[in-house]
Amino acid sequence: MRRRTILSFLACSPTLVGAQASFVQTPYKNPRALFDIYLDHPAKLGAALYWLRSFMNPLTEAPYSLFNDDMSVIVVLHGTELVTLAKKNESKYEEVVQRMRYYAQQGVKFKVCGLALQDFGYTRNDLQDFVEVTPSAMTELVHWQNQGYGLITPVVTDKRLSIEDIR
Repeated sequence: MRRRTILSFLACSPTLVGAQASFVQTPYKNPRALFDIYLDHPAKLGAALYWLRSFMNPLTEAPYSLFNDDMSVIVVLHGTELVTLAKKNESKYEEVVQRMRYYAQQGVKFKVCGLALQDFGYTRNDLQDFVEVTPSAMTELVHWQNQGYGLITPVVTDKRLSIEDIR
């Protein structure tokens, strides 16, 4: 009975009524991130790049205002999305190529799996000039994780509901 009374009191307490979530200003310093991108359709790359934006924007804006030298970001691509980096496909994937080029100018390294490159019948000469080719995505991912990089794997699903529908 006493326990029920205490719970009832807490539920009706004015300090809990109107309570809200708190904001935490985490003191981010010198982040090292490794994005593993492996998509089943090249059209999903635009959505995957929003994960990169969601990482970069808060760090480059106030209160952090980190510069390129303050962080290290690597993006490893090894799925169907690598066709977006072929020069011959630039007009077809112009928007995502421009976004990747922008991030490359900000210091983000874009790396493509050499094995996947062969599977798609491309060579280094076929790719955009901001791309680096690695022997294998798997060995590259392990290497950078061993160097202390945090692994981020964007998940891009087919959107079935709008935010308004599920709110």
